[in-house]
Parts: sequence; structure tokens; C-alpha cells
Amino acid sequence: MCGISGLFDTQGLRSYDRALASRINNIQAHRGPDEDDLHLEPGLALGHRRLSVIDLATGQQPQFNADASVGIVFNGEIYNFQELVPELKALGYVFRTRSDTEVIVHAWSAWGTACVHRLRGMFAFAIWDRAQQSLFLARDRMGVKPMHYAWLPDGSFIFGSELKVITAHPGFVREIDPKAVEDYFSFGYVPDPRCIYRNAHKLPAAHTLLLRRGETDQPAPVPYWDVQFTNDNPIEQADAEVELRERVRESVKLRLIADVPLGAFLSGGVDSSAVVATMAGLSDNPVQTCAIGFDDPRFNESEFAQQVADRYKTDHRLEIVKSDDFDLIDTLAWLYDEPYADSSAIPTYRVCEMARKHVTVALSGDGGDESLGGYRRYRMHLGEERVRNRLPQGLRQSVFGTLGQLYPKADWAPRMFRAKTTFQAMARDSVQAYHHSMSH
Repeated sequence: MCGISGLFDTQGLRSYDRALASRINNIQAHRGPDEDDLHLEPGLALGHRRLSVIDLATGQQPQFNADASVGIVFNGEIYNFQELVPELKALGYVFRTRSDTEVIVHAWSAWGTACVHRLRGMFAFAIWDRAQQSLFLARDRMGVKPMHYAWLPDGSFIFGSELKVITAHPGFVREIDPKAVEDYFSFGYVPDPRCIYRNAHKLPAAHTLLLRRGETDQPAPVPYWDVQFTNDNPIEQADAEVELRERVRESVKLRLIADVPLGAFLSGGVDSSAVVATMAGLSDNPVQTCAIGFDDPRFNESEFAQQVADRYKTDHRLEIVKSDDFDLIDTLAWLYDEPYADSSAIPTYRVCEMARKHVTVALSGDGGDESLGGYRRYRMHLGEERVRNRLPQGLRQSVFGTLGQLYPKADWAPRMFRAKTTFQAMARDSVQAYHHSMSH
């Protein structure tokens, strides 16, 4: 990962202090330990912290085109950049680097705001177009890479990969957003577009934001993509299995493009095991795998990771996390910038910490359960939906609402007898029921 930051004067051409621009950029130095640089001109400051992955020699940022009319700060990776190079060369664009960063610069010049439709990858970037006096921000389709922004009282626009870039500016007003607090207590985190502070925002996934100097209104983010949920593409299970394998293989192959050592997180679960198996089939060298175990045998699944590592002959490393490993709490609070209640945060940090000793990029299986309905709650919800579709809302509210009030919580009982939550869900509509099952 890299870190990006910037200041943009939406109304004039004020000069930004280099020391301030450097301070807000370097507060996220952990995101990009390899290099850092700034670009300043009247009304603009761009900063970048680099973790070198592609084109180690000439991929520095902020990066500009040949006549310095278009510049970019970029965090992420464009997986299809090699496919776009010939197309852009045919349009007359000359490349001076081998980096995916330069592809985005020329894609903006060629296709404008529509360039995001041509990019396949995980990204958050800001493009400065001097001719148009515009700043264009974009975030990838699934929101893998973060982007925070705010308007300051003096009229400046500030953005960064992390919220701490915003809060490090002395002009930012730290006022807690009560709705964000409510979101946190429901979900265990603050979902976009909110931040814990009222005056800061997250650019939502699959959105862009275009600012032009001189415009008085604050523009709203614009969506450019969304998931389409339809049932008009029936497919047999055997065909679905073949297509899934092909898509996983293609996705993993694209993510193996790097000029630095690669590895994978291996938990022993279906998702990470599938990624490691695919990597092993695509690589002539042993896959570097990292796993975390726990000193409490009730939660230690490292034996499953070892089975996968043995099967695919990976170069496997294991570290054990103690059940009272609380030393990271202050570190994690500083890294996340706002309340975050994921119980896996500590082991996730530990496995990343271990992996970084050996590789620069690590693939994981995160998101597989969400994509393929792997959690038990999805099956439970579908069962509840079948009942909801058969009984009218009024009857369900009356019968199941009463049962939900009267039935004891019974966390001590076998799972089949813990019906209170199910009764409460049956009294609600689909969205309210799913929120009820997910909320803290």
C-alpha cells in the first residue's frame, strides 16, 4: 500500500506551506516506507508515501505527464495496465516509465472522468489537471483502497489515505458526528461516507469526486458502478463451478504481477486455501505462506493451515498469538483513527507483521464468505425469508413479536433452542431482520 495526501484551494491560488504539506503526508509514513515526495504550486499541494511494488526505479510520485499539465498521486495497483499501454500508445501517448501510475495519467487525458471504467484493480487516486484547473478523486469498485476528505473553514479541500491526514491539519474542526457513533454501535465500525468526525468524509466505493477551481458549491460524489443483482442468468451448478475456478485463477494470476516478493496469508479455511492452491499452480517456486495460531486450543486452527502448506509444498511460517495479547490496542487505535470493533484486528496485524519480514505483497481470502454465502447467517436468513413470504406482516408482527418478547435469551442452551433472536427477526421485514442479526 501507499499513502496519498493533498490540499486544493477551491477559490484561489494561495500558497501552501511545505512544512505543513510534509507533516500531513508523513503522518502516514507507515503506508509507504520506501520513498516520499511533494509537489507544490499555487493553490495545490500533493503528497505521496511510496511502497514500491511495480517499476521500482521510475515509479516515483507525484507523477506528471511530459508537459507537466496532468499529475497524479495514486495508492493501489491497476491489474490490466499492461493491456491499456498499447491502446494508449496508439492514441499518441508516450510512456517514460513501466508503472501502472503513468497509465492512469494518460487514461485521464484520453478519456476524462470515464477513465475509471477502463481500470481494473484496487485504487484510490487524485488527478490534478492544470488546464482544466480541476482535481479528480476516484476510489475502486469494492472500496479496497481508502480515501478520506474534508472542506476546511478557510475554503481549502484536504484529502488523504487515512483520517489522520485530515485531523493533522490545524484548521480541521474535530466535532464528533452522533450518527457515526450510532453506526459504530450498530455495525462495529463507521461505514462510508461517514467518519467519526462530522466534517470529514470517506469517498464511497465506486465513486468519483470532481472539483473545479472557482465553483462555490461543494460537489457531491458520483457513482460509476454498482453490483447488479439479477436472476436472469440461470446456470447449472457444474458450469458455475468451472466458471468460479476460471475466475479465481484469472484474479490470482493478475495479482501476481509485481517486482517484489509475493506471499499469501493462510488460515486453513476454504478461501485462503483456494488462493494458495491457485498460486501454487501458477508459480514455479514455492509459495510463501504465513499463518497465525492461538495458544488457546479452542481457537487454534493452525493445523489446517499446515495441511494445506504440506499439500502444496509452500514455504510456511507460523506464529502463535497469546490470548492476552493486548499490547497492540494503542497501536491499532492510532492506525484506525476511529472506533473499530473487529475482534480479528489483533491477529490480522500480527500476521501482517510477520509476513512483512519476508514479502512485500500478500494475497488473502478475505471476502470469500461474503461473495459465496459462506456464513451460517446467510442460510438462516434465507430460511426466515421463506416464512416471511408465506405469512403476512401483520400476523408475523403479532405472533413472532410476542414470542420474541417472552422467550428467554438462553445463550447457555444448545443452539437449536436459542430461538429468541429468530422470533425477533421473523417479526421484522427483510432489511430490518438482517440488520438485527448483524448489529452489535
